[in-house]
Amino acid sequence: MESMALPGLERLLNVCQRWELGLETSPPAREPLKAGSLLEGVPFDPILASVYARLGHAVFAVRLMGVALEQSNDEARNLEETNKQWRKWWKELGEPVIVFGGDVYAYATVPGLADEWGRQPVVEVDTYEPDVHVLPVASNVDRFFDSYSRYLEALVSDPRYQESGKKELTFPWDAAEILARDERLVELMRAGRFDSLMKNMKESNATRRWAAKVMRGEG
Repeated sequence: MESMALPGLERLLNVCQRWELGLETSPPAREPLKAGSLLEGVPFDPILASVYARLGHAVFAVRLMGVALEQSNDEARNLEETNKQWRKWWKELGEPVIVFGGDVYAYATVPGLADEWGRQPVVEVDTYEPDVHVLPVASNVDRFFDSYSRYLEALVSDPRYQESGKKELTFPWDAAEILARDERLVELMRAGRFDSLMKNMKESNATRRWAAKVMRGEG
């Protein structure tokens, strides 16, 4: 599984290079984490294992303060240390997650929602609010990279960005139409599989409108 194709990651790398958004990477560890190995007692996602077999660390869209992949190579094991610290949030979240990166907020896989191949969906986690806020953003890690790359393309193509150079669109709030292309994500949302994780947000009008747009495929 560690050698699986990663078209979403390839697309994100290409977008960062083509639009000159900045990209930082480092080589993988000599012995990277393997699919299904336990990280803080929960199974490591097979797609993340494949990513870390290729990259020990990465920052995508440096110019825009984009997503940074937690470092896990022969220089540092930040991924492992970060997830030790994140255990304190599991009780509030209601179930374990594996945090693999972030921008302003954290992005994590949800082992308890893995599919038959062990691939785990991705959520955005905001711990800056009094109550932890969670939004589903992808059916698996590679779809997350794909969706984020398409968000970056929409962002840099926006006339407001071209005028100001500032981020006028935010992920995932302004990416509902992009996320709606992830059919498995939409299925999980319609089935209420994320409801327990979204317990602190599901009563929010803004969240309900955003989720409805994703499930209807609207922009």
